[in-house]
Amino acid sequence: MLFHSSIRKELARSFGATLVVLFTIVVTIMLIRTLGLATSGSVDPKEVVLVLGYTVLGRLHIILTMALFIAVVSVLSRMHRDSEMVIWMCSGRGLAGLLQPILRFAWPLLAASAVLVFLAWPWANQQTEDLRERFTQRGDLQRVAPGQFQEDSQGQRVFFIDKDTGDGTEGRNVFISSTGPQGESTVSARAAKLTRTGTEQYLQFISGMRVETSPDMLSLRVSEFEQYSVRVTEAGATLSTSRAMKTRWTWDLLAQPSPQAHAELAWRLGLVLCALNLVLVAVAISTGNPRAGRSGNVAFAMFTFLLYYNLLNMSESWVSRGSISAPALVLALHGSVFVMASLWLAKRHENVSFRSLWRASMERSKTGTAA
Repeated sequence: MLFHSSIRKELARSFGATLVVLFTIVVTIMLIRTLGLATSGSVDPKEVVLVLGYTVLGRLHIILTMALFIAVVSVLSRMHRDSEMVIWMCSGRGLAGLLQPILRFAWPLLAASAVLVFLAWPWANQQTEDLRERFTQRGDLQRVAPGQFQEDSQGQRVFFIDKDTGDGTEGRNVFISSTGPQGESTVSARAAKLTRTGTEQYLQFISGMRVETSPDMLSLRVSEFEQYSVRVTEAGATLSTSRAMKTRWTWDLLAQPSPQAHAELAWRLGLVLCALNLVLVAVAISTGNPRAGRSGNVAFAMFTFLLYYNLLNMSESWVSRGSISAPALVLALHGSVFVMASLWLAKRHENVSFRSLWRASMERSKTGTAA
């Protein structure tokens, strides 16, 4: 009991510290990306915090998996480095005996990771896509912001307004440039206001100038006006019904026979198996050398995690292209990692040396030849 409780307490301390650091790093990176999307016009600047929350929630399973993996590696490496592992081994505890207390500590985190992958991941992606589609399909006038050039939903007109009123129906120093089959036209006016005729919405310019250019750029027409109206579009009534596979619920993917659905399903299942395999890998690779730096083993663990995770992402594209089936992929990738980690752990648990085995086999072959 002392052995189990001491390991679990140290794992809890290491996991908590690692989780805080990783969560801070991920939130910072996601915040920079979200601000970039807001600057490019893909996300409403007023909903940056909401989009950031959904994005971080959708990737929380990766943070938990990485924090658990680093915590196990760092704790066991410290025990090896401080000769604490030698004391436990002399007391009759082998390396494989570490699996029981570590799995007792890790199973709630593995269960939470599974829930996040199968439920929170598609839900967070759905909410993010809804926000982005709603912002993308807003009306042309809703895109206009004072002091900024904004493009309409069709990409044929550019609006600019210097100042607007509090209700957003009037503005000063207005500019609009449009491109069409008849050529290019530029309209500038001292003021403009929004009017409605029936179901149509118009932008009425007051006291301005219009410059029209022919498609062949050979003729130019300049006209002045006191009032000039341009029809503008309103926001789209419905959102797009086609959604990416990452927004589909897990049971919907099970009922869909397409390779893309199988690829997403294999990726989600692979994340859960990856978290379980990484616990086994962490026990197998954890070593300590007093002459080496403290960060060497953690750096090797990070390289292992990145390699495994990149292989998982690459395998998703293989399944979506039909190069391999989802069951074969799960068995080949995660099964091979499980077998290699188990063999590595058994080797270290039994203290087997490949060099000594090779020498013993050579000696036996020499003895047989001499006889």
